[in-house]
Amino acid sequence: MSDETRPPSAVAAALLPGFRHQRIRTAGADIQAAIGGSGPPLLLLHGNPLTHVSWHKVAPDLARRFTVVAIDLRGYGDSSKPEGGADHAGYSFRAMAQDGVEVMAALGFSRFAVAGHDRGARVAFRMALDHPGCVDRLASLDIVPTWHLLSNITLGWGLESYHWFFMAQKAPFPEKLLCADLDYYINYKLNKKGVGLSIFSPEAFSEYVRCTTPEQVHAVCEDYRATVTLDYEMDREDFGKRRIECPVLVLWGSNSHVGRHLAVMEAWSPWAPDLRGWAIPTGHYPAEQRPDLVLGAFLPFFSGEEPVPG
Repeated sequence: MSDETRPPSAVAAALLPGFRHQRIRTAGADIQAAIGGSGPPLLLLHGNPLTHVSWHKVAPDLARRFTVVAIDLRGYGDSSKPEGGADHAGYSFRAMAQDGVEVMAALGFSRFAVAGHDRGARVAFRMALDHPGCVDRLASLDIVPTWHLLSNITLGWGLESYHWFFMAQKAPFPEKLLCADLDYYINYKLNKKGVGLSIFSPEAFSEYVRCTTPEQVHAVCEDYRATVTLDYEMDREDFGKRRIECPVLVLWGSNSHVGRHLAVMEAWSPWAPDLRGWAIPTGHYPAEQRPDLVLGAFLPFFSGEEPVPG
């Protein structure tokens, strides 16, 4: 594995002042990373259809206490977009988790904390199962584990989360439809029920628009194809046999599809014996809508203290 200095976009640099940017090669991808601060290492993993700048409202404050590493998942943002393969394994959460472990190792960190949102939280979940010696604390924003979710689908969740099954259809069907009007797609995708687009800074939103390309759309579809096949089967095999050994913090938006339709703590409890968590008054993007509440939980939790609802 090798790494090289890679200039970020002007917007990403402005949103994360003081962070340095590197492109780090893993066994399966070239991963764009932003690194800032000092102290214990903390890996941040974004969701769909975002990039690492989705952490820009919390990362600078976290960097006062931690060495923060925010990456673009493979297939997203400025990271490379390798082929998924006939079985889509290149976009499984296992493959993405391996990228994260290798990035942290390349930066000199064999053990670290991890926080993930949406797809990034699913990557963090798999990382904690596959690499228990690497992950010492895990925080999840606005998900329940994949096995529980896909085994307990409700009408309400399905209507709000149509894209799980649309994007998982055989290529190139969803890609052709979505790429017919990428600007319409990204605006519609981020405009969540009861929340709207005003929670996003114009600069961050412009990054999400910039990175919404045909290549990224295909990679995201591969991500969802892997989820309903390989990832689901991995979790099915692990359910009742493997658990997350480290402390886990779970936050979710009371006004998100997760908060409206899912019993979050019940879904997490079979996987995480050392569990705490609560709802916060946000939609699906807590770190951009209420960074104060996310920081209020993350700072004590990642410092080894017991967080409390704020």
